[in-house]
Amino acid sequence: MGDIAKDIQSRFKSNKVKALINIKYTANWITSKENAFFKPYGISPQQYNILRILRGAEKAIKVQVIKDRMIERAPNATRLMDKLFDKGLIHRERYKIDRRVVYISISEKGLQLLQTIDASFTLDYLDNLTEEEALQLSDLLDKIR
Repeated sequence: MGDIAKDIQSRFKSNKVKALINIKYTANWITSKENAFFKPYGISPQQYNILRILRGAEKAIKVQVIKDRMIERAPNATRLMDKLFDKGLIHRERYKIDRRVVYISISEKGLQLLQTIDASFTLDYLDNLTEEEALQLSDLLDKIR
């Protein structure tokens, strides 16, 4: 099991500082694992999040709705959607009344990609936590926010 003090060879002035550094360090570690997982599929974790949002919406939704629902608020969400469109994973449709408004939906190819990813997606890096510990961790993170 990891120890943040040993991992970054540092001491902390308080347990709260240690917890904060540990959250940031762990978030970066998880991001690295996610990037490596999604690389063979040709998408990023943020693009996966967009596809999941669209699958869950079950209909075309506005770009702003997607941005609001994203786990990681990406300032480049429009660029991420452009890349998904170029790969044929999403559809875009301009609103007839106001051409500035764009609706996005997931394509059949996008749904197939999600099915493939779902079949191999694991959270093995959380295997060290029991279900009770996972709930406790989630509750503590909610408490911070």
